[in-house]
Amino acid sequence: METFRERLIHITRCRGISRRTVRAFIRCDPTLKTFYQRSSSNISQFFSLPSKKAAKFHSDLRNPDLKSQIKHEQTYCKLITIVDDIYPSVLKTIKDAPLVLYAMGDTNLLTHQPMLSVIGTRKPSTEAMPKMKRYLVPLIQEGWLIVSGMAMGIDSYAHHLALNHQGKTIAVLGSGFDYVYPKQHIQLFRQIAAKGLVLSEYPPNTSPERYHFPERNRIISGLSFGTFVIEAMERSGTLITVDQALDQGRDVYALPGSPLAEHAKGCNRMIQDGAKLVLDSSDIVDDWKQMEFYWNI
Repeated sequence: METFRERLIHITRCRGISRRTVRAFIRCDPTLKTFYQRSSSNISQFFSLPSKKAAKFHSDLRNPDLKSQIKHEQTYCKLITIVDDIYPSVLKTIKDAPLVLYAMGDTNLLTHQPMLSVIGTRKPSTEAMPKMKRYLVPLIQEGWLIVSGMAMGIDSYAHHLALNHQGKTIAVLGSGFDYVYPKQHIQLFRQIAAKGLVLSEYPPNTSPERYHFPERNRIISGLSFGTFVIEAMERSGTLITVDQALDQGRDVYALPGSPLAEHAKGCNRMIQDGAKLVLDSSDIVDDWKQMEFYWNI
């Protein structure tokens, strides 16, 4: 007999619906059982879904191959739903929390504290790695877990620093595990899966799409106590993550730089707008010590 958890995983894999629709389904029927008996037209009318989308959903719901595919995926990755004990409680509090997460690696890291998101430009300066070594290595050596998005530039630097200093790291992808992006990071993906944790809200057979990356950023910031921006252009995708972090009530930290340097303009602007200027890694540690009790409640 199927559980709510199994039905949730199955329904989220059906085409034609969004996470918002699934939440509407749950509000209508907290067991999700009745949707297996509803007609396509009933679903379309009741939930204001276009008929074509409702038909796709109805078809997938009755497709035995989809259930077989999900079963196969669980042979090489773990599925974590919002009702599972291991699902991070801090992630449940964010807007549009992922309903299902796909994981490869050590899922115990989801309960690790403290976590710090580290983000920045995909085209870092030659100073980026020395700066990151100075500010991040002390945190890694003190047991901080580094969260990032495995993108080119600052993201990959952050993961490599954690791995190279026997630290912990989580990568949140904007694609499924069968489509590692960028392709240059397949080896990094394997290293993190072996020594850390890789997460995605997208099923393994999902190729990367432009809109996936802003979506996954809310998970990067949502997992963490704070978000640390190393370098960023004035108009940067990094700012999306910063906005989400602020919306989630997370602290934002930024490294200042020369006003003449393009890679520093984004950070300088963030500091002007209220991000915390970091002069030493202890600036972040001190904030965590003040917030640790409340964060763990």
